[in-house]
Amino acid sequence: MSHILVTGGSGFVGGALCRRLIERGHTVRSLQRGESPALSTLGVECVRGDVGDLAAVRAAARGCDAIFHVAAKAGVWGPAAEYVRANVTGTENVLAACREFGVTRLIFTSSPSVVYHGGDESGIDESTPYPDSYLTDYPRTKAIAERLVLAANGPRLATVALRPHLIWGPGDNHLLPRLIDRAKSGRLRRVGAGTNLVDTTYIDNCVDGHLCAFDRLQPGAACAGRAYFLSNDEPQPLWDMINRLLACADLPPVTKSISATAAYRVGGVLEFVYRTLHLSGEPPMTRFVARQLSTSHWYDLTAAKRDLGYAPRVTVDEGLSRLRQWLISCERGASAP
Repeated sequence: MSHILVTGGSGFVGGALCRRLIERGHTVRSLQRGESPALSTLGVECVRGDVGDLAAVRAAARGCDAIFHVAAKAGVWGPAAEYVRANVTGTENVLAACREFGVTRLIFTSSPSVVYHGGDESGIDESTPYPDSYLTDYPRTKAIAERLVLAANGPRLATVALRPHLIWGPGDNHLLPRLIDRAKSGRLRRVGAGTNLVDTTYIDNCVDGHLCAFDRLQPGAACAGRAYFLSNDEPQPLWDMINRLLACADLPPVTKSISATAAYRVGGVLEFVYRTLHLSGEPPMTRFVARQLSTSHWYDLTAAKRDLGYAPRVTVDEGLSRLRQWLISCERGASAP
C-alpha cells in the first residue's frame, strides 16, 4: 500500500478521497488549513498548513510516494493574489516537494473552466485549446497550474490532470449551500432560455476518476502528462438540474428569469462597482457566472474511459436520491436536542 498525501483533505472532494483511500488500506496524510476531527477519527494524519507555504508542503510530502493535489482557491471573486498563492504558488510548491522527496505519482484536480472560451462547449474533448484570456482569476490560475503539472511529467514523476465538472452530492460545502441560500433569499434567476445542456459530476464518480488515474498512472502510461474531463456523462438542461437539486431541499423551482445579455451586462456593472468601492463579499452576478449559466458545457469522455478505465457508476437519479436522504439526515441532526 502507498503513503499518500492529499492536499485540501478537509474539503468536499479531498475528504471523500481520503475516506476512500483509507478504505483501500493506504496510509493517508492530509495538508489542510483547519481542523478535521472526522478525518483524524478515520486514521488520516492531518497536518495543519497552507499549500502556499513551501515549508508546510515539504513537511506534509516527506515520506509520501504519491500526491493528490486537490487544494485550491475556488469561486469567481476575490483578490487575484489569493488565487495566485493558492493555485499557482501552491502547485509550484507541490511540484518542488515531489522532486525533493522522490514522489512518483501526482494527480492534480483541475477544472473544465481552464478551457472555457465563453460560449457553448458541446461534446468537446481534451484537444480544445486554452483561451487567450479569462473573465475571472480562478480558471486563469488553474490553467497555469495545470500546465505546470503536465509539463512536469517525466521518467521520475508521472503526472495527470483531471477536470471534474460541477461536483455535487452529500457533504457538498460549496455549490449546493450557495444554491440553496440564493433560492431561499429569492436571488436566484434563470439566465437565458434555460435549454443549455450541462453535465455535472456526482461526488463518488469524481473520486472514482481520481482513483482510476492513480491506478493507471506511471511513467510512460497513456495517461501520463495528459488532462482528462470527468463528469456523469448525462448532459441535461442546466435549469432542470438546478430545480432537481433544489427539490432535494424541498425548495420550489426557479421561475424568474433574466436574458443572457442582460445578466452579462449586470455582471460587468457589479464587478466595476465592487472593485471601485472595495465592497466586501461577492457580487450577486458576474460576467463569468452569466456566461456559465446561459451556455452549454458538456464533454466527450472517450479519453477518460479509454486511458483511465473511468465509468461513472452513480447516475444523476441515484445521486439525487442519496443527496435528499443526506439533507434529511442533516436536518434531523440539526433539530435534535
